[in-house]
Amino acid sequence: MPSSLRSRLANLLLATSLWSSLCLTAAPIEARAQPSIPRGALRIDTLWSQSLGTTKRLYVYLPPSYSRDTAARFPVLFYLHGVGGDEENWVRLARLDRVMDSLAAAGHPEAIVVMPDGDDSWYTTWHTLPDAAACRADTARAERAESYCVPWPHYDDYVARDLVAHVDARYRTRAESRHRGIGGLSMGGFGAVTLALAYPDVYSAAASHSGVLAPALLGPRPLPVGATAGDLQWARTPAELRQAAGDMRFTRWFAPKFGTDTIGWYARDPGRLVQRLQVAGTTVPALFFDGGVDDVYLEQNRAFAATLRALGVAHEYREPRGGHTWDYWRAQLPSSLAWLLQRVAAPASGDSLPQVRDGRRGGARARGA
Repeated sequence: MPSSLRSRLANLLLATSLWSSLCLTAAPIEARAQPSIPRGALRIDTLWSQSLGTTKRLYVYLPPSYSRDTAARFPVLFYLHGVGGDEENWVRLARLDRVMDSLAAAGHPEAIVVMPDGDDSWYTTWHTLPDAAACRADTARAERAESYCVPWPHYDDYVARDLVAHVDARYRTRAESRHRGIGGLSMGGFGAVTLALAYPDVYSAAASHSGVLAPALLGPRPLPVGATAGDLQWARTPAELRQAAGDMRFTRWFAPKFGTDTIGWYARDPGRLVQRLQVAGTTVPALFFDGGVDDVYLEQNRAFAATLRALGVAHEYREPRGGHTWDYWRAQLPSSLAWLLQRVAAPASGDSLPQVRDGRRGGARARGA
């Protein structure tokens, strides 16, 4: 055999050997890198909301053991979307179902998670009735008019009463306020906090990412870290409310829902809702919130933290890197889920759960702002 042919055959055998070796070792490496974990299930429900006068859709996440242990009952978390969003957002853009699966695999408690369609409602009872005819004539909107153009916009009662009743009736829930939590982003962060404060008989804990938590805040801007409640300047006239919100947001977002005077705005202000609970002698729900250091609503989150400090209300507040984006919300979602799970999944006996930090049991969390 010519030496050149022997050389080519040797090289071919060496290449074949190397390829076989790579193929044999690749499968175990990939299996170790992507272990299989139990998966929960997603369902799409519809419910008739008496508070809205229409039928709405919702996503429901059921944890991995829900179908296996048919005697078990589970705490419930409600997650609210932001302006322009819908009931699909948390699953489609943040994979909330997969995050919950991962948390359960890491030893966190399991829970049912409900994601409703809140339109652009601000999760409140509107100051004025909407123009349903004009709403139905808007063909640029993707959502069906039958669902979006509600005749009776009591979105707070829809989430806190109609939705909770539907979930408790249909699923195996632990139907007590101490086993319910609520979270959200941006408009949904405002909704989560204000609903928990307005309905402490329904929710025991609330979490907010990038929430609009001080909509009537006028200044100062920028508001420094560690600002006190005495530093805050609040809008006191309709003109100042418009200035605080900005012309577009005031006209399109807030005026139809909050009204145009401070009576309506202050009635929905998270800090003032906390004060009302204190005056009434009612326990303030546990509060977790964050604002990215580049977020347009960072000052509002700092203002809410300053208000809570002044009122002596325990809370957890963070300022991670990031802005008002889904990249930020995806990164922060595991933190709020783990925090809420720790608070709503206490055993039926009332014994406290072990502390959870970074997916491990045992470490204490920092409190306050």
